[in-house]
Amino acid sequence: MKKHIIKGAAALALCLSLSSCDDFLTEDVHGSQNLDTFFANEEEVNTFIGGCYFEIAKDDWWQIYNAWLQADMTTDDLWDGNTTQSDGYQDVTYFMPTAPQNGALSNFWGARYQGIYTCNTAIKRIPGAAMNETLRAQRVAEARFLRAFFYFDLARFFGGVPLITEPISNGEGIGRNTLDEVYDFVEKELAEVAEVLPQRSQWGAADMGRATRGAALGLLGKVQVYHGKYADAKVSLKKVIDEGEYELLPNFGDVWSVPFNNSKESLFEVQTMYSNQYSLGSVLTVITGCRNGVGDGWAWGTPTSDLENAYIAAGDTERLRWTIIKTGCKEIPGESNFAAFIDNNAQVFTAGGINDAKFQNYKKEFGWGNDVYEESYVIDPAQHKSARIIRKYFVPLEYRGEVYDKGKIPLNHRILRYADVLLLYAEACNETNDDVNARLALNEVRERVNLAPVTSSGTALRDAIRLERRLELAYEQNRLFDIRRWDAGNGKKVMETIMGPNGSFVTYNLGPNADMYEVYNQGQSSDKGTRFTAPRDLLYPIPSEEIQRSNGALVQNEGY
Repeated sequence: MKKHIIKGAAALALCLSLSSCDDFLTEDVHGSQNLDTFFANEEEVNTFIGGCYFEIAKDDWWQIYNAWLQADMTTDDLWDGNTTQSDGYQDVTYFMPTAPQNGALSNFWGARYQGIYTCNTAIKRIPGAAMNETLRAQRVAEARFLRAFFYFDLARFFGGVPLITEPISNGEGIGRNTLDEVYDFVEKELAEVAEVLPQRSQWGAADMGRATRGAALGLLGKVQVYHGKYADAKVSLKKVIDEGEYELLPNFGDVWSVPFNNSKESLFEVQTMYSNQYSLGSVLTVITGCRNGVGDGWAWGTPTSDLENAYIAAGDTERLRWTIIKTGCKEIPGESNFAAFIDNNAQVFTAGGINDAKFQNYKKEFGWGNDVYEESYVIDPAQHKSARIIRKYFVPLEYRGEVYDKGKIPLNHRILRYADVLLLYAEACNETNDDVNARLALNEVRERVNLAPVTSSGTALRDAIRLERRLELAYEQNRLFDIRRWDAGNGKKVMETIMGPNGSFVTYNLGPNADMYEVYNQGQSSDKGTRFTAPRDLLYPIPSEEIQRSNGALVQNEGY
């Protein structure tokens, strides 16, 4: 199964840990190992390709996951969250001029280019390996797929970036390609590898998690939508739909669950497994978990009431319950041992239970009754900006290992799934005046969560598709990039109507109807978004240290 990939990645990761990472384009992939002689046979090729997959998310939280989480924090869906520790996010999430020094962005940039270097090495060296010709071509295609994904990830963060397709040893003096050039390259790569990679059903069980034709076509369609090539995107995404390799799971609650890792809805995801010795699991369950919860978490990234209200306004109770856990709830969907969370309330109210001074204060502030302490899950409003946590990343007690910590969670991270493909196809159809097929795809997603079919056309249908993407794909690293790219009219992007002094998110949080938990906890100010400025904040800044390292060849994004 996927252990084959993960163990290969872990082996290469050990080699990587011995290497220098001083330059964002260089990495001595095998330390003193001579790459000229390493790619001798299939076993060595498979080990190295495992290292390419390792580069998707690395082995800790700070290289990739941290930047992905920060991206959702930069939207109306997520607060920074933890109000008891120093916050290293706000220069980005609060749109500060110091954003070019943000550590998460710098780490992400470096990690992505390390991944590109590793893939470039594989692409160059594997063709000389003595192995089955078909399998050799597939391994090269896997490396090309991963490199394309890494470039897409960089491009949606920063815009145009240096486009490097050889394992060069020094990036000094290399400037940026345009965004069009990067997207054109990614699209060409994905289109070509889609003709080489097997379908999901053609990979054996030991290869589950590898790149597939469906993943390449689905990602190609997504890039084409981002690039505004809607007619091309319709063709790519329709192939995924028509080839029948994927379908929606019947129950939305299964989409982000350990038993449904690599489900029929998944086109591509980060592979994980539990190990009490190594970091082979996911990190976000702990990073975003409740600080006073069972096992404890870090509470970075707490859901906004703005998103909760969007679910309520849409009558979308099913996706709400599987997306957000709110303090005072009397169940956690999928958790069969809820009593453990009630017992854990003693960690919040330590002095005297319902007679504790903090609890008495909450009774006054929020109108809590004794039942909140005695029957409910308490997410301490004093420690969490919104007194909410993300349900999608939550793992029930029965699926947690003996050691509960970051890197120990066997929940695969979903990168691309079939619901995203359907909604991208709906968007592409709507943009090309094919509203009949747009509605069919949109309503297939809505039907799963028992929402009435949409019957509108034109702009109203466009808005329904956009809302559906927010509700369906929350906390899956789509919202920021959607609102940056969507036109709102009058020459503005949707993000400009949400953020800024008069943005909908800002005026709600600073207005009389703001959420009581968010108002109560000003350990993180509710004025997030007031400093947003366009066009500056429609892209992230290039990390300052990378500009310095390039000797000025890299030019900063506008406004920084």
